[in-house]
Amino acid sequence: MAARPGFAHETSDEICVEMFTDGACRGNPGPGGWGVLLRYRGKEKTLSGAEPFTTNNRMELMAAIRGLEALKHHCGVRLTTDSAYVKNGITEWLPRWQRRGWRTADKQPVKNVDLWQRLAAAASRHDITWQWVKGHSGHVENERVDRLANRAIDRLLAARASGDRNATTD
Repeated sequence: MAARPGFAHETSDEICVEMFTDGACRGNPGPGGWGVLLRYRGKEKTLSGAEPFTTNNRMELMAAIRGLEALKHHCGVRLTTDSAYVKNGITEWLPRWQRRGWRTADKQPVKNVDLWQRLAAAASRHDITWQWVKGHSGHVENERVDRLANRAIDRLLAARASGDRNATTD
């Protein structure tokens, strides 16, 4: 049985890119950042960015989105996140939200629908195995992307403190 794009069943042949993502927020809402580590055949690339007023969930989503959007070609991805919101949302809730016209079971609009739609589009271009890891538990790559997200916030706050009120980082 072939896997739907964006929802791979893991086999060793399907995974070509390892991706680790994290989001962070100081205050919720408040200044937030996201970080991504991409690993392919032993080579690594990191991405990060920040927004001045956001939520932790939006930054978790943005990390996954930006990581997937950075991939130039269709490929297998093992995406590891510490966000149950992202993992459960994309693997369990998303198909139901789409069937209901982006409404929850109690007929309320889905929160962060703009980012869920963007994530669904980015995920559809790849065969992804979604993996959850407990945050702040010593997982080396998760700790690394947490630092990337927090450093992005630090850069944003430093830029704003120096007088750049429109500062965002990417």
